[in-house]
Amino acid sequence: MSRDGNILKNIDWLTFALYIVLMLFGLFCINSATYDPEQDSPWSMLNLHSRAGRQLMWMGISVAFCSVFLLIDYKTYETVANIVYFACLAVLIVTPFLSHDTKGSLSWIYIGSFQFQPAEFAKIATALMIAKVMSRYGYKVRGWMDLIKPIIFVGLPMVIIAVWQKETGSALVFLAFFLVFYREGMTSYLLLFGLYLVVAVIAIIRFSLLTFPFGVSINLGYLIVLLLQQSIVMYYLFFRFHREKESLAVLLTTFIPLLAGYIVAIWKPFNLNFVMFGIGLLTILYLLFIYLFRYRRQEYLFLLLFAICSLGLAMSSKFIFNHLPQHHQDRIEFQLGMKEDIHGIGYNVNQARIAIGSGGLTGKGYLQGTQTKLKFVPEQATDFIFCTVGEEFGFIGCFLLLFIYSVFILRMFYVAERQKDKFSMIYIYSVACIFLFHVTINIGMVLGLLPVIGIPLPFLSYGGSSMLGFSILIFIYLRLDASRVEKMNG
Repeated sequence: MSRDGNILKNIDWLTFALYIVLMLFGLFCINSATYDPEQDSPWSMLNLHSRAGRQLMWMGISVAFCSVFLLIDYKTYETVANIVYFACLAVLIVTPFLSHDTKGSLSWIYIGSFQFQPAEFAKIATALMIAKVMSRYGYKVRGWMDLIKPIIFVGLPMVIIAVWQKETGSALVFLAFFLVFYREGMTSYLLLFGLYLVVAVIAIIRFSLLTFPFGVSINLGYLIVLLLQQSIVMYYLFFRFHREKESLAVLLTTFIPLLAGYIVAIWKPFNLNFVMFGIGLLTILYLLFIYLFRYRRQEYLFLLLFAICSLGLAMSSKFIFNHLPQHHQDRIEFQLGMKEDIHGIGYNVNQARIAIGSGGLTGKGYLQGTQTKLKFVPEQATDFIFCTVGEEFGFIGCFLLLFIYSVFILRMFYVAERQKDKFSMIYIYSVACIFLFHVTINIGMVLGLLPVIGIPLPFLSYGGSSMLGFSILIFIYLRLDASRVEKMNG
Protein backbone atom coordinates (compact mmCIF):
# COMPACT_ATOMS: atom_id res chain seq x y z
CA MET A 1 0.00 0.00 0.00
CA SER A 2 1.04 3.58 -0.52
CA ARG A 3 2.65 5.28 2.44
CA ASP A 4 0.31 8.20 1.74
CA GLY A 5 -2.68 6.16 2.82
CA ASN A 6 -5.23 4.74 0.43
CA ILE A 7 -3.62 4.05 -2.94
CA LEU A 8 -6.97 4.64 -4.64
CA LYS A 9 -6.64 8.41 -4.28
CA ASN A 10 -3.49 8.39 -6.44
CA ILE A 11 -4.92 6.33 -9.31
CA ASP A 12 -5.36 7.95 -12.71
CA TRP A 13 -9.16 7.77 -12.64
CA LEU A 14 -9.56 9.23 -16.13
CA THR A 15 -7.72 6.28 -17.68
CA PHE A 16 -9.67 3.85 -15.52
CA ALA A 17 -12.98 5.47 -16.52
CA LEU A 18 -12.10 5.25 -20.23
CA TYR A 19 -11.11 1.62 -19.71
CA ILE A 20 -14.54 0.85 -18.21
CA VAL A 21 -16.35 2.81 -20.96
CA LEU A 22 -14.53 0.89 -23.71
CA MET A 23 -15.25 -2.47 -22.07
CA LEU A 24 -18.97 -1.70 -21.65
CA PHE A 25 -19.28 -0.41 -25.19
CA GLY A 26 -17.50 -3.52 -26.43
CA LEU A 27 -19.92 -5.70 -24.46
CA PHE A 28 -22.94 -4.12 -26.16
CA CYS A 29 -21.24 -4.42 -29.58
CA ILE A 30 -20.51 -8.13 -29.03
CA ASN A 31 -24.09 -8.64 -27.88
CA SER A 32 -25.34 -6.99 -31.05
CA ALA A 33 -22.89 -8.83 -33.32
CA THR A 34 -24.04 -12.22 -31.99
CA TYR A 35 -27.71 -11.34 -31.42
CA ASP A 36 -30.32 -13.56 -33.08
CA PRO A 37 -33.71 -11.75 -33.04
CA GLU A 38 -35.59 -15.05 -33.34
CA GLN A 39 -33.93 -16.72 -30.34
CA ASP A 40 -32.28 -14.11 -28.12
CA SER A 41 -33.55 -11.30 -25.96
CA PRO A 42 -31.87 -7.87 -26.11
CA TRP A 43 -30.34 -8.73 -22.70
CA SER A 44 -28.85 -12.05 -23.73
CA MET A 45 -25.51 -10.71 -22.48
CA LEU A 46 -26.66 -11.85 -19.04
CA ASN A 47 -26.72 -15.44 -20.30
CA LEU A 48 -23.31 -17.04 -19.74
CA HIS A 49 -23.96 -19.44 -22.62
CA SER A 50 -23.85 -16.53 -25.08
CA ARG A 51 -20.67 -14.86 -26.31
CA ALA A 52 -21.70 -11.57 -24.76
CA GLY A 53 -22.37 -13.34 -21.46
CA ARG A 54 -18.93 -14.94 -21.50
CA GLN A 55 -17.39 -11.57 -22.34
CA LEU A 56 -19.19 -10.05 -19.34
CA MET A 57 -17.74 -12.85 -17.23
CA TRP A 58 -14.23 -12.10 -18.50
CA MET A 59 -14.75 -8.41 -17.79
CA GLY A 60 -15.55 -9.24 -14.17
CA ILE A 61 -12.65 -11.67 -13.90
CA SER A 62 -10.25 -9.13 -15.42
CA VAL A 63 -11.22 -6.30 -13.06
CA ALA A 64 -11.22 -8.57 -9.99
CA PHE A 65 -7.97 -10.35 -10.86
CA CYS A 66 -6.12 -7.24 -12.02
CA SER A 67 -7.09 -5.30 -8.90
CA VAL A 68 -4.44 -7.43 -7.17
CA PHE A 69 -1.81 -5.64 -9.26
CA LEU A 70 -2.71 -2.41 -7.48
CA LEU A 71 -1.71 -3.95 -4.14
CA ILE A 72 1.75 -5.04 -5.25
CA ASP A 73 4.68 -2.82 -4.33
CA TYR A 74 5.71 -0.86 -7.43
CA LYS A 75 9.35 -1.93 -7.00
CA THR A 76 8.34 -5.56 -7.45
CA TYR A 77 7.56 -5.11 -11.13
CA GLU A 78 11.12 -4.10 -11.96
CA THR A 79 12.50 -6.85 -9.71
CA VAL A 80 10.56 -9.70 -11.33
CA ALA A 81 10.74 -8.43 -14.93
CA ASN A 82 13.49 -10.92 -15.88
CA ILE A 83 11.68 -13.88 -14.35
CA VAL A 84 8.36 -12.98 -15.98
CA TYR A 85 10.00 -12.41 -19.37
CA PHE A 86 11.92 -15.70 -19.54
CA ALA A 87 8.97 -17.63 -18.12
CA CYS A 88 6.83 -16.22 -20.93
CA LEU A 89 9.44 -17.22 -23.50
CA ALA A 90 9.35 -20.78 -22.14
CA VAL A 91 5.56 -20.88 -22.41
CA LEU A 92 5.70 -19.53 -25.98
CA ILE A 93 8.14 -22.29 -26.93
CA VAL A 94 6.00 -25.12 -25.53
CA THR A 95 2.71 -23.69 -26.83
CA PRO A 96 2.77 -25.50 -30.23
CA PHE A 97 3.10 -28.83 -28.39
CA LEU A 98 -0.08 -28.10 -26.41
CA SER A 99 -1.99 -26.47 -29.26
CA HIS A 100 -4.26 -27.57 -32.09
CA ASP A 101 -4.01 -26.20 -35.61
CA THR A 102 -6.39 -23.22 -35.74
CA LYS A 103 -6.50 -21.75 -39.25
CA GLY A 104 -2.81 -22.55 -39.69
CA SER A 105 -1.82 -21.14 -36.29
CA LEU A 106 -0.41 -23.01 -33.27
CA SER A 107 -0.75 -20.18 -30.76
CA TRP A 108 -3.51 -21.39 -28.43
CA ILE A 109 -3.12 -23.63 -25.37
CA TYR A 110 -6.08 -25.91 -24.70
CA ILE A 111 -6.75 -27.21 -21.19
CA GLY A 112 -10.08 -29.04 -21.33
CA SER A 113 -12.72 -26.54 -22.45
CA PHE A 114 -10.47 -23.62 -21.41
CA GLN A 115 -8.14 -22.02 -23.93
CA PHE A 116 -5.82 -19.02 -23.89
CA GLN A 117 -3.25 -17.35 -26.13
CA PRO A 118 0.15 -16.83 -24.44
CA ALA A 119 1.16 -14.22 -27.04
CA GLU A 120 -1.28 -11.78 -25.40
CA PHE A 121 0.69 -11.98 -22.16
CA ALA A 122 4.10 -11.94 -23.85
CA LYS A 123 3.49 -8.26 -24.63
CA ILE A 124 3.24 -7.53 -20.91
CA ALA A 125 6.45 -9.42 -20.12
CA THR A 126 8.30 -7.69 -22.95
CA ALA A 127 7.11 -4.25 -21.85
CA LEU A 128 8.41 -4.93 -18.32
CA MET A 129 11.72 -6.28 -19.64
CA ILE A 130 12.31 -3.36 -22.00
CA ALA A 131 11.51 -0.93 -19.20
CA LYS A 132 14.01 -2.66 -16.90
CA VAL A 133 16.81 -2.80 -19.48
CA MET A 134 16.40 0.80 -20.64
CA SER A 135 16.03 2.24 -17.14
CA ARG A 136 19.29 0.91 -15.74
CA TYR A 137 21.64 3.48 -14.28
CA GLY A 138 23.73 5.16 -16.94
CA TYR A 139 21.80 3.66 -19.85
CA LYS A 140 21.31 6.02 -22.76
CA VAL A 141 20.72 5.53 -26.47
CA ARG A 142 23.76 7.14 -28.06
CA GLY A 143 23.92 4.91 -31.11
CA TRP A 144 22.53 1.74 -32.61
CA MET A 145 24.84 -0.41 -30.46
CA ASP A 146 22.89 0.67 -27.37
CA LEU A 147 19.72 -0.76 -28.91
CA ILE A 148 21.06 -4.25 -29.58
CA LYS A 149 19.94 -5.69 -26.25
CA PRO A 150 16.42 -4.14 -26.29
CA ILE A 151 15.94 -5.25 -29.91
CA ILE A 152 16.94 -8.80 -28.98
CA PHE A 153 14.41 -8.85 -26.14
CA VAL A 154 11.71 -7.66 -28.54
CA GLY A 155 12.83 -9.94 -31.37
CA LEU A 156 12.88 -13.22 -29.41
CA PRO A 157 9.13 -13.45 -28.67
CA MET A 158 8.37 -11.93 -32.06
CA VAL A 159 10.31 -14.63 -33.94
CA ILE A 160 8.94 -17.45 -31.75
CA ILE A 161 5.35 -16.32 -32.32
CA ALA A 162 5.78 -15.71 -36.06
CA VAL A 163 7.90 -18.74 -36.99
CA TRP A 164 7.28 -21.34 -34.27
CA GLN A 165 3.59 -20.59 -33.64
CA LYS A 166 2.82 -19.33 -37.17
CA GLU A 167 0.87 -16.37 -35.78
CA THR A 168 1.91 -13.38 -37.88
CA GLY A 169 -0.59 -10.85 -36.51
CA SER A 170 0.39 -11.24 -32.84
CA ALA A 171 4.08 -11.14 -33.79
CA LEU A 172 3.77 -7.84 -35.68
CA VAL A 173 2.39 -6.12 -32.56
CA PHE A 174 5.91 -6.22 -31.10
CA LEU A 175 6.95 -3.65 -33.71
CA ALA A 176 5.17 -1.13 -31.48
CA PHE A 177 8.22 -1.19 -29.18
CA PHE A 178 10.29 0.53 -31.87
CA LEU A 179 8.21 3.66 -31.24
CA VAL A 180 9.41 3.46 -27.63
CA PHE A 181 13.00 3.13 -28.86
CA TYR A 182 12.49 6.22 -31.01
CA ARG A 183 11.18 8.14 -27.98
CA GLU A 184 14.30 7.11 -26.06
CA GLY A 185 16.72 8.37 -28.67
CA MET A 186 16.77 5.91 -31.55
CA THR A 187 17.74 7.71 -34.73
CA SER A 188 14.95 8.38 -37.20
CA TYR A 189 17.13 6.75 -39.84
CA LEU A 190 16.15 3.34 -38.50
CA LEU A 191 12.44 4.17 -38.86
CA LEU A 192 13.08 5.44 -42.38
CA PHE A 193 15.05 2.27 -43.11
CA GLY A 194 12.06 0.24 -41.93
CA LEU A 195 9.82 2.26 -44.27
CA TYR A 196 12.26 1.63 -47.12
CA LEU A 197 12.15 -2.12 -46.42
CA VAL A 198 8.35 -2.10 -46.59
CA VAL A 199 8.35 -0.18 -49.89
CA ALA A 200 11.03 -2.45 -51.33
CA VAL A 201 9.23 -5.66 -50.38
CA ILE A 202 5.94 -4.35 -51.82
CA ALA A 203 7.67 -3.35 -55.07
CA ILE A 204 9.33 -6.76 -55.48
CA ILE A 205 6.13 -8.69 -54.74
CA ARG A 206 3.78 -6.39 -56.66
CA PHE A 207 5.72 -5.80 -59.88
CA SER A 208 7.19 -8.37 -62.21
CA LEU A 209 8.38 -8.31 -65.81
CA LEU A 210 7.54 -5.22 -67.82
CA THR A 211 8.37 -4.76 -71.49
CA PHE A 212 10.23 -1.55 -72.24
CA PRO A 213 10.92 0.01 -75.69
CA PHE A 214 12.62 -2.24 -78.26
CA GLY A 215 11.08 -5.31 -76.62
CA VAL A 216 13.44 -5.45 -73.61
CA SER A 217 11.86 -7.07 -70.53
CA ILE A 218 12.95 -5.86 -67.08
CA ASN A 219 11.70 -6.89 -63.67
CA LEU A 220 10.17 -3.59 -62.58
CA GLY A 221 10.20 -4.49 -58.87
CA TYR A 222 13.95 -5.11 -58.81
CA LEU A 223 14.55 -1.97 -60.88
CA ILE A 224 12.56 0.18 -58.41
CA VAL A 225 14.51 -1.24 -55.46
CA LEU A 226 17.84 -0.74 -57.21
CA LEU A 227 17.10 2.89 -58.11
CA LEU A 228 15.80 3.61 -54.60
CA GLN A 229 18.89 2.07 -53.04
CA GLN A 230 21.33 3.93 -55.27
CA SER A 231 19.45 7.21 -54.80
CA ILE A 232 19.70 6.89 -51.02
CA VAL A 233 23.42 6.05 -51.20
CA MET A 234 24.11 9.00 -53.50
CA TYR A 235 22.02 11.35 -51.33
CA TYR A 236 24.06 10.58 -48.25
CA LEU A 237 27.40 10.71 -50.05
CA PHE A 238 26.63 14.01 -51.77
CA PHE A 239 24.38 15.99 -49.40
CA ARG A 240 25.23 14.59 -45.96
CA PHE A 241 28.89 13.60 -46.27
CA HIS A 242 29.81 16.10 -49.03
CA ARG A 243 31.72 13.48 -51.04
CA GLU A 244 31.03 14.61 -54.61
CA LYS A 245 33.52 12.26 -56.30
CA GLU A 246 32.25 9.21 -54.48
CA SER A 247 28.66 10.15 -55.26
CA LEU A 248 29.54 10.55 -58.95
CA ALA A 249 31.24 7.15 -58.92
CA VAL A 250 28.06 5.49 -57.61
CA LEU A 251 26.02 7.33 -60.24
CA LEU A 252 28.25 6.07 -63.05
CA THR A 253 28.37 2.49 -61.72
CA THR A 254 24.57 2.53 -61.70
CA PHE A 255 23.64 3.88 -65.10
CA ILE A 256 26.54 2.81 -67.32
CA PRO A 257 26.13 -0.96 -66.64
CA LEU A 258 22.33 -0.61 -66.75
CA LEU A 259 22.41 1.22 -70.07
CA ALA A 260 25.01 -1.18 -71.51
CA GLY A 261 22.94 -4.19 -70.44
CA TYR A 262 19.81 -2.65 -71.95
CA ILE A 263 21.54 -2.07 -75.31
CA VAL A 264 22.91 -5.62 -75.37
CA ALA A 265 19.46 -7.01 -74.52
CA ILE A 266 18.00 -5.30 -77.62
CA TRP A 267 20.19 -7.47 -79.85
CA LYS A 268 20.42 -10.56 -77.68
CA PRO A 269 17.78 -10.91 -74.94
CA PHE A 270 19.05 -12.04 -71.54
CA ASN A 271 18.06 -11.71 -67.88
CA LEU A 272 18.80 -8.14 -66.79
CA ASN A 273 18.39 -9.16 -63.15
CA PHE A 274 22.03 -10.26 -63.25
CA VAL A 275 23.05 -6.73 -64.23
CA MET A 276 21.00 -5.16 -61.43
CA PHE A 277 22.37 -7.57 -58.84
CA GLY A 278 25.87 -6.89 -60.19
CA ILE A 279 25.35 -3.14 -59.72
CA GLY A 280 24.19 -3.73 -56.14
CA LEU A 281 27.21 -5.92 -55.41
CA LEU A 282 29.58 -3.40 -57.02
CA THR A 283 28.11 -0.63 -54.83
CA ILE A 284 28.69 -2.74 -51.73
CA LEU A 285 32.33 -3.38 -52.67
CA TYR A 286 32.87 0.32 -53.39
CA LEU A 287 31.36 1.38 -50.03
CA LEU A 288 33.52 -1.25 -48.30
CA PHE A 289 36.60 0.22 -49.99
CA ILE A 290 35.59 3.74 -48.87
CA TYR A 291 35.07 2.60 -45.29
CA LEU A 292 38.28 0.57 -45.00
CA PHE A 293 40.77 2.75 -46.87
CA ARG A 294 39.41 6.32 -46.92
CA TYR A 295 36.92 7.37 -44.27
CA ARG A 296 36.79 4.90 -41.41
CA ARG A 297 33.77 6.48 -39.78
CA GLN A 298 30.58 5.00 -38.39
CA GLU A 299 28.23 6.71 -40.85
CA TYR A 300 29.98 5.05 -43.80
CA LEU A 301 29.63 1.70 -42.06
CA PHE A 302 25.88 2.33 -41.70
CA LEU A 303 25.65 3.11 -45.42
CA LEU A 304 27.53 -0.10 -46.22
CA LEU A 305 25.19 -2.15 -44.00
CA PHE A 306 22.19 -0.50 -45.66
CA ALA A 307 23.42 -1.52 -49.12
CA ILE A 308 24.07 -5.10 -47.93
CA CYS A 309 20.61 -5.39 -46.35
CA SER A 310 18.99 -3.90 -49.44
CA LEU A 311 20.65 -6.38 -51.79
CA GLY A 312 19.85 -9.26 -49.44
CA LEU A 313 16.24 -8.14 -49.31
CA ALA A 314 16.00 -7.93 -53.08
CA MET A 315 17.38 -11.46 -53.45
CA SER A 316 15.27 -13.07 -50.70
CA SER A 317 11.88 -11.28 -50.66
CA LYS A 318 10.31 -13.25 -53.47
CA PHE A 319 11.65 -16.54 -52.10
CA ILE A 320 10.31 -15.81 -48.59
CA PHE A 321 6.95 -14.70 -49.99
CA ASN A 322 6.60 -17.90 -52.01
CA HIS A 323 7.17 -19.94 -48.84
CA LEU A 324 4.56 -18.15 -46.75
CA PRO A 325 1.35 -20.05 -45.96
CA GLN A 326 -0.97 -19.83 -48.94
CA HIS A 327 -3.64 -17.84 -47.09
CA HIS A 328 -1.03 -15.20 -46.20
CA GLN A 329 0.08 -15.00 -49.83
CA ASP A 330 -3.53 -14.63 -50.95
CA ARG A 331 -4.21 -11.82 -48.45
CA ILE A 332 -1.11 -9.88 -49.49
CA GLU A 333 -1.84 -10.28 -53.19
CA PHE A 334 -5.43 -9.16 -52.66
CA GLN A 335 -4.31 -6.13 -50.66
CA LEU A 336 -1.78 -5.15 -53.35
CA GLY A 337 -4.40 -5.41 -56.08
CA MET A 338 -2.86 -8.50 -57.64
CA LYS A 339 -6.04 -10.50 -57.12
CA GLU A 340 -9.73 -9.62 -57.37
CA ASP A 341 -11.48 -12.14 -55.16
CA ILE A 342 -14.38 -10.54 -53.27
CA HIS A 343 -16.02 -13.96 -52.90
CA GLY A 344 -12.90 -15.62 -51.51
CA ILE A 345 -9.93 -14.07 -49.72
CA GLY A 346 -11.37 -10.55 -50.07
CA TYR A 347 -14.81 -11.48 -48.82
CA ASN A 348 -14.28 -10.32 -45.23
CA VAL A 349 -12.98 -6.88 -46.19
CA ASN A 350 -15.62 -6.37 -48.88
CA GLN A 351 -18.46 -7.26 -46.50
CA ALA A 352 -16.92 -5.07 -43.81
CA ARG A 353 -16.94 -2.08 -46.15
CA ILE A 354 -20.56 -2.74 -47.08
CA ALA A 355 -21.57 -3.02 -43.42
CA ILE A 356 -19.79 0.18 -42.36
CA GLY A 357 -20.99 2.09 -45.42
CA SER A 358 -24.60 1.04 -44.86
CA GLY A 359 -24.57 2.75 -41.46
CA GLY A 360 -24.46 6.20 -43.00
CA LEU A 361 -24.19 9.21 -40.71
CA THR A 362 -26.11 8.06 -37.65
CA GLY A 363 -26.35 4.28 -38.13
CA LYS A 364 -29.30 1.90 -38.19
CA GLY A 365 -29.66 1.73 -34.42
CA TYR A 366 -28.64 -0.73 -31.75
CA LEU A 367 -29.51 -4.36 -32.66
CA GLN A 368 -30.80 -3.15 -36.05
CA GLY A 369 -27.80 -3.91 -38.27
CA THR A 370 -28.92 -6.19 -41.10
CA GLN A 371 -25.41 -7.06 -42.28
CA THR A 372 -24.57 -8.08 -38.72
CA LYS A 373 -27.76 -9.95 -37.96
CA LEU A 374 -27.67 -11.93 -41.21
CA LYS A 375 -24.04 -12.95 -40.55
CA PHE A 376 -22.67 -11.41 -43.74
CA VAL A 377 -19.48 -10.30 -41.98
CA PRO A 378 -17.25 -13.18 -40.78
CA GLU A 379 -15.48 -12.78 -37.40
CA GLN A 380 -17.87 -9.91 -36.67
CA ALA A 381 -17.56 -10.33 -32.90
CA THR A 382 -13.76 -10.58 -32.88
CA ASP A 383 -11.40 -9.01 -35.42
CA PHE A 384 -14.19 -7.24 -37.37
CA ILE A 385 -16.17 -5.87 -34.41
CA PHE A 386 -15.67 -2.35 -35.79
CA CYS A 387 -18.20 -3.24 -38.51
CA THR A 388 -20.94 -3.41 -35.89
CA VAL A 389 -19.99 0.07 -34.70
CA GLY A 390 -20.11 1.45 -38.24
CA GLU A 391 -23.39 -0.19 -39.21
CA GLU A 392 -25.40 0.45 -36.05
CA PHE A 393 -23.93 3.76 -34.86
CA GLY A 394 -22.80 5.22 -38.20
CA PHE A 395 -20.08 7.78 -38.85
CA ILE A 396 -20.88 9.60 -35.61
CA GLY A 397 -20.47 6.41 -33.57
CA CYS A 398 -17.17 5.57 -35.28
CA PHE A 399 -15.92 9.11 -34.71
CA LEU A 400 -16.83 9.01 -31.02
CA LEU A 401 -15.14 5.62 -30.58
CA LEU A 402 -11.96 6.87 -32.25
CA PHE A 403 -12.13 10.01 -30.11
CA ILE A 404 -12.30 7.90 -26.94
CA TYR A 405 -9.37 5.76 -28.10
CA SER A 406 -7.40 8.92 -28.92
CA VAL A 407 -8.00 10.44 -25.48
CA PHE A 408 -7.19 7.07 -23.88
CA ILE A 409 -3.83 6.75 -25.69
CA LEU A 410 -2.86 10.43 -25.45
CA ARG A 411 -3.59 10.29 -21.74
CA MET A 412 -1.04 7.49 -21.43
CA PHE A 413 1.58 9.56 -23.23
CA TYR A 414 0.88 12.45 -20.87
CA VAL A 415 1.05 10.21 -17.79
CA ALA A 416 4.31 8.66 -19.05
CA GLU A 417 5.93 12.09 -19.23
CA ARG A 418 5.03 12.93 -15.64
CA GLN A 419 6.74 9.87 -14.17
CA LYS A 420 9.56 10.34 -11.68
CA ASP A 421 11.51 7.23 -12.65
CA LYS A 422 12.64 5.81 -15.97
CA PHE A 423 11.18 2.33 -15.47
CA SER A 424 7.62 3.60 -15.06
CA MET A 425 7.95 6.04 -17.94
CA ILE A 426 9.22 3.46 -20.43
CA TYR A 427 6.65 0.85 -19.35
CA ILE A 428 3.75 3.30 -19.77
CA TYR A 429 5.08 4.43 -23.15
CA SER A 430 5.22 0.75 -24.16
CA VAL A 431 1.59 0.26 -23.13
CA ALA A 432 0.50 3.35 -25.07
CA CYS A 433 2.35 2.22 -28.21
CA ILE A 434 0.84 -1.29 -27.99
CA PHE A 435 -2.67 0.16 -27.85
CA LEU A 436 -1.87 2.61 -30.65
CA PHE A 437 -0.64 -0.25 -32.84
CA HIS A 438 -3.68 -2.43 -32.14
CA VAL A 439 -6.23 0.31 -32.83
CA THR A 440 -4.49 1.56 -35.98
CA ILE A 441 -3.92 -1.86 -37.52
CA ASN A 442 -7.32 -3.33 -36.63
CA ILE A 443 -9.35 -0.40 -37.98
CA GLY A 444 -7.09 -0.06 -41.03
CA MET A 445 -7.58 -3.78 -41.65
CA VAL A 446 -11.39 -3.56 -41.40
CA LEU A 447 -11.48 -0.56 -43.75
CA GLY A 448 -9.35 -2.41 -46.30
CA LEU A 449 -6.42 -0.02 -45.95
CA LEU A 450 -4.10 -2.67 -44.48
CA PRO A 451 -3.77 -6.45 -44.92
CA VAL A 452 -5.95 -8.65 -42.71
CA ILE A 453 -3.58 -9.99 -40.05
CA GLY A 454 -6.04 -10.84 -37.31
CA ILE A 455 -5.41 -8.74 -34.21
CA PRO A 456 -8.17 -7.67 -31.79
CA LEU A 457 -9.56 -4.20 -31.19
CA PRO A 458 -8.74 -3.51 -27.51
CA PHE A 459 -11.67 -4.10 -25.13
CA LEU A 460 -14.15 -4.38 -28.02
CA SER A 461 -13.22 -7.66 -29.68
CA TYR A 462 -14.54 -10.83 -28.08
CA GLY A 463 -11.93 -12.90 -26.27
CA GLY A 464 -10.88 -13.71 -22.73
CA SER A 465 -7.13 -13.75 -23.41
CA SER A 466 -7.10 -10.32 -25.03
CA MET A 467 -9.40 -8.84 -22.37
CA LEU A 468 -7.24 -10.14 -19.52
CA GLY A 469 -3.97 -9.24 -21.29
CA PHE A 470 -5.03 -5.66 -22.02
CA SER A 471 -6.39 -5.29 -18.49
CA ILE A 472 -3.11 -6.41 -16.91
CA LEU A 473 -1.26 -3.86 -19.03
CA ILE A 474 -3.58 -1.11 -17.76
CA PHE A 475 -3.56 -2.08 -14.09
CA ILE A 476 0.24 -2.31 -13.89
CA TYR A 477 0.32 1.10 -15.57
CA LEU A 478 -2.14 2.46 -12.98
CA ARG A 479 -0.05 1.06 -10.13
CA LEU A 480 3.22 2.49 -11.42
CA ASP A 481 1.65 5.88 -12.00
CA ALA A 482 0.03 5.90 -8.54
CA SER A 483 3.46 5.29 -7.00
CA ARG A 484 4.81 8.64 -8.17
CA VAL A 485 3.56 10.22 -4.91
CA GLU A 486 5.51 7.60 -2.92
CA LYS A 487 8.63 8.36 -4.98
CA MET A 488 8.32 12.12 -4.42
CA ASN A 489 7.95 11.65 -0.69
CA GLY A 490 10.53 8.86 -0.49
